[in-house]
Amino acid sequence: MRSSIQRAGAVLAALLMITSCGGNDQAANPSKTSETPGLSESEASDIATEAYVYAYPLVSMEFTRRGLTNVPTAEDIKAPMGQIARMRVYPKPSSRTITAPNADTLYTQAWFNVAKEPWIVTVPEMGDRYFLLPMLDAWTNVFASPGTRNGGGKPRTFAITGPGWHGTLPPDVLNYESPTALVWMLGRIYCSGTPEDYDAVHKLQDQITAVPLSSFGQPWLPPFATVNPNVDMNTAVRTQVNALPAQDYLALFARLLKTNPPAEADAPTIAKFAKIGLIPGQDFDATKLSKAVNSGIAKSAKLGQDSISKWREDGVVAGDFISKNGWAYTIKAGNYGTNYRQRAYVTEVGVGANLPEDAVYPTSDGPEVTQKYSGATKYLMHFDKDQLPPARGFWSLTVYDADHFFVDNPLNRYTLSLRDKFTPNSDGSVDFYIQADSPGPGKESNWLPAPKDQFNLMLRLYWPNDKKPSILNGTWHIPPVKAMP
Repeated sequence: MRSSIQRAGAVLAALLMITSCGGNDQAANPSKTSETPGLSESEASDIATEAYVYAYPLVSMEFTRRGLTNVPTAEDIKAPMGQIARMRVYPKPSSRTITAPNADTLYTQAWFNVAKEPWIVTVPEMGDRYFLLPMLDAWTNVFASPGTRNGGGKPRTFAITGPGWHGTLPPDVLNYESPTALVWMLGRIYCSGTPEDYDAVHKLQDQITAVPLSSFGQPWLPPFATVNPNVDMNTAVRTQVNALPAQDYLALFARLLKTNPPAEADAPTIAKFAKIGLIPGQDFDATKLSKAVNSGIAKSAKLGQDSISKWREDGVVAGDFISKNGWAYTIKAGNYGTNYRQRAYVTEVGVGANLPEDAVYPTSDGPEVTQKYSGATKYLMHFDKDQLPPARGFWSLTVYDADHFFVDNPLNRYTLSLRDKFTPNSDGSVDFYIQADSPGPGKESNWLPAPKDQFNLMLRLYWPNDKKPSILNGTWHIPPVKAMP
């Protein structure tokens, strides 16, 4: 694994080669950040919009990190850097920390800075309890995903090493190499939600530990954590990111690039950004750019957000997104390569997506592309006999409001899942009732309460079947959600 300095150097070298061939002295000399003569407002807008989309995961990860680590001690889903947060109950509807949360697993998550030394994570015997400990780099790519799928319930100890680290790990410690200094371990442990199962999962959570390599095998007390009062701990990450003026957004992006450099494959794209003063390793200074360039940059936030949202439609055409029966999903999440719009879209919908072999997240905004779900309408989702979602881990169907958060309801129920006892039809098929009001006492076991206004749905398949029937190979399809008369 190359060091971050090597990666940044490789990108800069490629940038110099690409831009110098174009005869542009400004681009060929990235140390010059003065205004770029001849660049029109329209050209600057196009480049800045591409940069906005490219940067969206990195900026979103930073705001997510701030919201989850800006606390003095570990408590529920939040914990200081380098400490494990252990969520004890499902998120409440009032929570805005994580977009599109689930009510199937208890998060066990931590943020690490592995620039100076590795961190060692120890996992206990998990038995037959489904769990997953994916690790994301700063660009939201999953570079390791230990869990039930690839090791069963056996205990394990692994190291998370940073880019360019050279050293010796303790015996029998597996090495997971991160391409960036920032790492998010977003663990999930399946839980039925009963008091007894909460208690069982809590005991497992408490046995998952993380310490820096220099303290492995000895008592370790985390350093005192300071709290930044200027960090917004209440507003949703997506809302905060989307509200940033384009110049501020790009300035933050430039700062984050210093410790989380782009991949070598990104060099041609990064080369374009130099034309508007965005250069890896340097601060972004909009005051050195022309009025026309700044005017173009100012438009990029709205244009970039529109481009990200439109990827779902364009992704279907490109074959990166599957759309059928009112449902849309990708089986290419978690490791995006140079598909920057896809990476940004998945981040916007729900940052922290898993690899498809670990989970697939189909979503539906309405029964048809041109229709949206409304609480004023009653909907039915029909599964033929033995055709409930095929998953080796578990599946669940969740309803969210228009912003992808839970909604209060009289049953305190946010999902229908494998753990529920459904009332079947006489032929063995199963109907789900998705509506704001109760479908009646005899049908409430199959009722997914919806909000009174606009909402959307997400179907989770954890560890989906890799043989027939399977969503991964197209041998199983999600049935449509139809409006009832």
